[in-house]
Amino acid sequence: MVAPSPRAPDNANSRVKAVLGPTNTGKTHLAIERLCAHSSGAIGFPLRLLAREVYDRVCAIKGARQVALITGEERIEPKDARWLLCTAEAMPIGRDLAFVAIDEAQLGADRERGHTFTDRLLHARGREETMILGSAALAPMVKALVPGAEIVSRPRFSTLSHVEPRKLSRIPPRSAIVAFSADQVYAVAEMLRRFRGGAAVVMGALSPQTRNAQVALYQSGEVDYLVATDAIGMGLNLDIEHVAFAGLSKFDGVRQRRLTPAEMAQIAGRAGRHQRDGSFGALAGSGREVAFTPEEVFAIEEHRFAPIPRLFWREAEPRFDNLGTLIGDLETPPDRPELVAAPEAIDLAVLRRLADEPDVTATLTGPARLKRFWEACSLPDFRSQGVETHARFVARLWQELAHGRLGSDHAPRAIAQLDNVSGDIDTLQGRIAAVRTWAYIAQRPDWVPAREEMAERARAVEARLSDALHARLTERFVNRRTAVLMKKLGPDAALLPVRLDGDAVSVDGEPLGRLAGFRFVVDPAARHADHKLLLAAAERHLPALLAERAQALIADAALPGSADPPLALADGTVRWRGEDVARLQAAAQVTSPRLALAPALDALPAPRRGEVLAALETWLARRLRPLAPLARIEAASREAASGPDLRALLIRLVESGGVLPRADSGLDRVDPRQREALRKLGVRIGALDLHVPALLRAGPAQLWRQLAALSARAPLPPVAPAMAPVLPLAGSRPPLGYRALGRLALRVDKAEELLRDAHARRTATRGPAFALDPAPAQALGLTTAAYARLLQLAGFRPLARRDLDPAAHGPPAPLRWRWQPPRRAAPEAPAAPATGAFAALARMVA
Repeated sequence: MVAPSPRAPDNANSRVKAVLGPTNTGKTHLAIERLCAHSSGAIGFPLRLLAREVYDRVCAIKGARQVALITGEERIEPKDARWLLCTAEAMPIGRDLAFVAIDEAQLGADRERGHTFTDRLLHARGREETMILGSAALAPMVKALVPGAEIVSRPRFSTLSHVEPRKLSRIPPRSAIVAFSADQVYAVAEMLRRFRGGAAVVMGALSPQTRNAQVALYQSGEVDYLVATDAIGMGLNLDIEHVAFAGLSKFDGVRQRRLTPAEMAQIAGRAGRHQRDGSFGALAGSGREVAFTPEEVFAIEEHRFAPIPRLFWREAEPRFDNLGTLIGDLETPPDRPELVAAPEAIDLAVLRRLADEPDVTATLTGPARLKRFWEACSLPDFRSQGVETHARFVARLWQELAHGRLGSDHAPRAIAQLDNVSGDIDTLQGRIAAVRTWAYIAQRPDWVPAREEMAERARAVEARLSDALHARLTERFVNRRTAVLMKKLGPDAALLPVRLDGDAVSVDGEPLGRLAGFRFVVDPAARHADHKLLLAAAERHLPALLAERAQALIADAALPGSADPPLALADGTVRWRGEDVARLQAAAQVTSPRLALAPALDALPAPRRGEVLAALETWLARRLRPLAPLARIEAASREAASGPDLRALLIRLVESGGVLPRADSGLDRVDPRQREALRKLGVRIGALDLHVPALLRAGPAQLWRQLAALSARAPLPPVAPAMAPVLPLAGSRPPLGYRALGRLALRVDKAEELLRDAHARRTATRGPAFALDPAPAQALGLTTAAYARLLQLAGFRPLARRDLDPAAHGPPAPLRWRWQPPRRAAPEAPAAPATGAFAALARMVA
């Protein structure tokens, strides 16, 4: 095999300057100044993100029409562009430019990409000036490989100091925590969300747009912490004061190894900016011992590192005579001791893998076809799926590229399938990596038709996916409310701008929770771990908020009744705007319960609690006015002048809700004077029941039941919602104020009306037998059987029965009855019939 001839550097007579030093030395800023000082030029960066950032800066200086951005996935190339910002791989080698710079040239020692950076160091030259930027450890390589280069050492602007390991909860604000796996990044970010309100997340797998959005989250001060992989060590200029290492080893693609001091310094050097000093240290309590050795601390603080011994090299211009020659050239070792053959990269591994496929090799019929095939194999593995999977993807592309461009619907269909913003963080990262692959493909006009359109589609999908990924990261790892509180809780916590908007309590616009009555309820969207913090923040301001709330309660308690009152009484509890504020307690008198404020009101000062209690007692007195007749009866029951028999009857009447069966009332022991007292108290004495008409309504009945329940030892009768004259009987016990008549229940005042009518008919008829028409009872909704049951309870006895089915015999004929006086005293003279709505006519049954 014939080795390729060595390639001389472009513009061999260019003045070469190597600007070497640690981070935070202004090397990139210097390169931008020199670029803009020349008539044309290019800078090669290690990251698309960096190229884009500097592109924006140069556009602001030179104008967008004269500046180009050239990366694998994105190309913005105006016709008259003279200043080019590129990734190292995409640099246009051989183009006549006045100035050329390569950034982070020490990456020539990187196993995967080192051969590209070495090639640029050796061959990328500007017509007038060339600048090599990198670490001081690169100096021996520059001296050996670029004879005559001027080496300029740039000192760090600020001091970098080591501090002892700290637990995550003790890491100061404006810190970056560096981990070396996605799982560890997520775990640290989750803990920071709990302790400090969250963190921005930066990983190499993020798209530049997502990475920029996360960085902006940190730079804006919305969060005070950044969790990152070692991707933070390159190209991100951030306001970081401290860097904490969650680990000191990483997997480099071959093995798990400890970071070199130079790699540690590259990451730690992100702390401090310009003239501000920074610090670095290990993260304590991470489950493994993480500690710097004294030698490593010295090297990082003093910026003294072992020189890079060799750079990786691979032939950049292989021959395409045949497949064997191509692979041989790519595997040829360098002939200089400063260089070493690069490990097999993903492109060469794919080439070797597909070289064993007869269907593929059959298409490699000439140098042009072989060169095109090598370009396809050089497609970056953005998805990091490994040689086998990536080789299969390249093979599918080559099936079409071997004969021309991809099919007209191939790229559009693939890009459209990735245009889906649903899914979790890992799913979105996978889609972004896949669409970056198609963005790269779309930059090749000889690969896809309508290159500009396909590139724009890919960029648009990547932008949407990046927005969605940023939203998922922020949603998972940032709790804005906790971040605001952590910044401001402390000596100045009393100055927090806490607002009460209706029931919602917020601080700096972030919801804390709500006031449920006088009880603070943490926002249900908050995680359980945040509850203690939110309660602590709210407690500092609750007295002032509760004072406002108490004043509003007092004002509402003074309002007259309305259709939707703010205060309500339900189940013995006073509720204000749906929340408990007081509880009724049993007292000596059923109609005069005590009122006890809810525990939530204990936070009020004692004078204010007294004002609230007085306002609620006044409101309760108004609310219980419908029970005024019962209250008068209860008061009479406590007067000695009423006599023991009447007092016993009145007590039983109160305990039964104003309705008492006559047979069990003890009325026969009450003399005429006491009966007159009963009438003056509003008590009606009927044939079957004693009752207070004013209480036979739903409102008073429900109020009585709430009060009676405070001290009741036995089950209380139910209360009918509307107190209709007739109800179907559910169970064996009728509702309060009703008499059971078979399967129906009749309100006692209506029962007395029917019985008064029956007695009136009896007295108007001569002889022992008389007819009673069931029509009035049926108009109320009673069946004839229920009406007959009522009459029998009152002492009436039927003389005959008749089929009263209206469908068979038309209108029912009256039954004939006789009356057998009960042994107890006769009923009182009929009173004027009570008014009220009649129930609909029910079907009659015999």
